[in-house]
Amino acid sequence: MLNKDTQLCISLSGRPSNIGTRFHNYLYQKLGIDFIYKAFSTTDIDAAIKGVRALGIRGCSVSMPFKESCIPFIDHLTDSAKAIDSVNTIVNDNGVLTAYNTDFLAIRQLITDHLHDSSQTVLVQGAGGMAKAVVAAFYDAGFTHLSVMARNAQSGKALADKYHYRYQSPDDTTLADIIVNVTPIGMTGGAESDTLAFAESMINAAETVFDVVAFPTLTPLVKKGQALGKKVLSGDQVIALQALEQFALYTGVRPSDALMQEASLFSRQ
Repeated sequence: MLNKDTQLCISLSGRPSNIGTRFHNYLYQKLGIDFIYKAFSTTDIDAAIKGVRALGIRGCSVSMPFKESCIPFIDHLTDSAKAIDSVNTIVNDNGVLTAYNTDFLAIRQLITDHLHDSSQTVLVQGAGGMAKAVVAAFYDAGFTHLSVMARNAQSGKALADKYHYRYQSPDDTTLADIIVNVTPIGMTGGAESDTLAFAESMINAAETVFDVVAFPTLTPLVKKGQALGKKVLSGDQVIALQALEQFALYTGVRPSDALMQEASLFSRQ
């Protein structure tokens, strides 16, 4: 039952979805935690963050287009947010707002768990906010041979240069051990939903195929990688891990892996 002591967590997004709402509220109910989670949109990020502070909202998930524009209104940036100058989680401790980037934390965890050879070559396709998290996570994990491939050469070169990596143009077919798609290619509802994110020659040569796209779980790239017997990492793993990190930051409780997977599945139904 909701009461005066129930703590509120919210999300701020240009295009709110039910995924985070369902994930967090499912876990609150299962674990008997007196929290509630609600999605919001806004056209005034300054006022919205002031509301988080003034109303004692415990936690705030931040999505596009506010991941960078919210930064001037935050008191403290943790290393995960500083690494890519991007925020996706705000925690309110008695009016003091601290920012994190749990996308970075999730991808860093996946690298730790599944990609143990930092001498392998990596090709990251994309140069947006999530690509920044991916590249920063590989850099933090000690990978020295990484290339950034992007249709926007200016953005791609800027991201590569920041970490002293190589920019690879889209018509360059240089192969890599690990290929990572961080673009909308393969995403449900997009113009390229049925398109492979990489040339087949690149997929054939890779040892690991990593698609950060979360919808659908089985993107064309993931299905191709599975069919070829590659090591495959998928976007649903990223979204579940980053939401778990948010949940732990808000509540101080870390659910079991089994319960996290249960909540993740529920959130995507």
